[in-house]
Amino acid sequence: MADSAVPTTAAPLAVTPISLSALAPWALFVGVLMLVLLYLVGAEQGATAIFEGDTVHEWMHDGRHLLGFPCH
Repeated sequence: MADSAVPTTAAPLAVTPISLSALAPWALFVGVLMLVLLYLVGAEQGATAIFEGDTVHEWMHDGRHLLGFPCH
């Protein structure tokens, strides 16, 4: 039992920095996606509605309760 399955000397990991120009499109995409989700949960089936029917309304209503939005 003197042998170990894990090596005791490991090479240090090199972390490659990510440039701002490579990160900017992903940050913009995530920002737009978050705004769309915020609209869907916060305002869908209110004054403006993208989807018809009550199914989406019920899902968004439950999401409002889950996230603490004031809805009624």
